[in-house]
Amino acid sequence: MTTEEATFRNPALTVDGVVVHDGQGGPAVLLIRRGLPPFAGSYALPGGFVEYGEDIADAILREIAEETGLRGVAFTQFRAFGSPGRDPRGHTVSIVYTAVLRGERPPVAGGDDAAEARWFPVGNLPDLAFDHGEILHQALTALSFLKESES
Repeated sequence: MTTEEATFRNPALTVDGVVVHDGQGGPAVLLIRRGLPPFAGSYALPGGFVEYGEDIADAILREIAEETGLRGVAFTQFRAFGSPGRDPRGHTVSIVYTAVLRGERPPVAGGDDAAEARWFPVGNLPDLAFDHGEILHQALTALSFLKESES
């Protein structure tokens, strides 16, 4: 088989954002309630599929703005998550970004395919869709909002 004849079966690429507000009342995490399957009605990190030809740094800004209304966030790339069973729609790899906001907590509102966007205290998080619970735990630990021994 020549290189031109080779067919590749590649995972889809997504981005997810861990946005933490560190202010009065303690740290809070921005989550969305999914409006569409899979996991419709469940909470998740805001994010979504990278569009063809789109830079991943632009994709996270677009997804956060579309799903929460939050704009102008300075994100840092955290790490990739790519376990083949993490999304029931097929194999996806997510590049996860983090951001810590200080000052007045910005208002958010669900948009696009997010039925709701809201802030949750780090100590009172709902169950999350996909593998977002594990992603959030790792990110909050790395950002020093959780100790390694907390679960």
